[in-house]
Amino acid sequence: MKLFNQTSKRLSTQPLYTNRRRRKLNMGETIGLAWSSLLANKLRSILTMLGIIIGIAAVIAMVTIGRGAQAQTERQLKSLGSNLLFVQSGVALTGSPASQGAGSATTLTWEDAQAIASTCTSVSATAPVLNVRAQVVRSELNTNTFIVGTTPEFVQVRDFLPLTGRFFNQADVEQVARVAVLGQTVVGNLGLTADNAVGQTIRIQGEEFFIIGTMEYKGSSQFRDQDDQVMIPITTIASRIVGVNSLQGISVNNISVSAKSPEEMDAAQFQITNLLRLRHQIVPPRSDDFIVRNQADLVSASNAVSRIFTALLGGSAAISLVVGGIGIMNIMFVSVSERTREIGIRRAIGARSSDILWQFLIESIVLSLSGGVLGIILGVTTSSLINLALGWQIGVALDSILISLSVCLGIGIFFGAYPARKAARLTPIAALRSD
Repeated sequence: MKLFNQTSKRLSTQPLYTNRRRRKLNMGETIGLAWSSLLANKLRSILTMLGIIIGIAAVIAMVTIGRGAQAQTERQLKSLGSNLLFVQSGVALTGSPASQGAGSATTLTWEDAQAIASTCTSVSATAPVLNVRAQVVRSELNTNTFIVGTTPEFVQVRDFLPLTGRFFNQADVEQVARVAVLGQTVVGNLGLTADNAVGQTIRIQGEEFFIIGTMEYKGSSQFRDQDDQVMIPITTIASRIVGVNSLQGISVNNISVSAKSPEEMDAAQFQITNLLRLRHQIVPPRSDDFIVRNQADLVSASNAVSRIFTALLGGSAAISLVVGGIGIMNIMFVSVSERTREIGIRRAIGARSSDILWQFLIESIVLSLSGGVLGIILGVTTSSLINLALGWQIGVALDSILISLSVCLGIGIFFGAYPARKAARLTPIAALRSD
């Protein structure tokens, strides 16, 4: 009632609608009236804005998480090496419809890797990998980890350098040397440090190995912890750990291939595919017994999944925006009912239907934008805390903030239009006669 009396006094002393120039000058006062109405019912206004606040904050936080996950996955894939292609063994044929998955057959050999390096002109280096899980023992400590048999080119292809000591060389491969290079996770599990690990000995399946180096920190990827592995010469793992060689040479699980440049990755993939088909005597309609994956394709596929994930999260969070919009429409209907006599007074002193329409529409927009601003503050704060907790260096996207403000403006207009139209259609006599 206090707000009504103040509004009536103001309207009676100021002819707001005498001419076009005065109407333009009083848009600011219309916004002021909207603020006055909202501040007169603070609790109701805050509860109405709550859906918008939560919705905007959730959308910004979810988009930030999705983009952060996408950037993290891309970084992890690129950390595996540059211009990288993965050649993997094919699917084992079991005679049943159920596929055992890529890599279930042992169709690749070390000799395949050597042929790729020497024949394919777009390839700079190859690193065959033969790995197996085994127990590694040092004194009373032990750990179960991956034993990776490879060649000296592994350092170049996978961009994975020693932190202390050295990586094994070609002489170690030829002499089937019992030397090992440890990842940092294994170093810690065995009670060692990067500084004192070199020169120590470990035992793998009863065989004693001399530690000649430790690898730099690489971190975890979506595949596995890259620091949780022990690297030894490929000839050593084949003869002393696995103990089984194929008739064609040393079988390997996969071959990592580094192309000479990003532009030559497609050419390298084409050359590798044709070479392996010749070496494995594959002719149509027989299927390839190997799979060649491009690092760029993996990044693209991962990004596509992340975008879908981000869209789903954002869409789920946006539902609360719809709920918030319905809340705004509801409170605007209540406001129109409570202020019917005020509407009648304004119409009686010269306000047109469009003036009443704008008054309530602006009130709805102010309510929505206020909730949007508070939601953006909450969303940015939440996103910053998430980035800090996960260790991501991903800022809040400016476009998500701009889109959020646009959505709030749209919600204010869309959900406020019908109540404002209802208020504008009230006749002065009917409005003044209402209780």
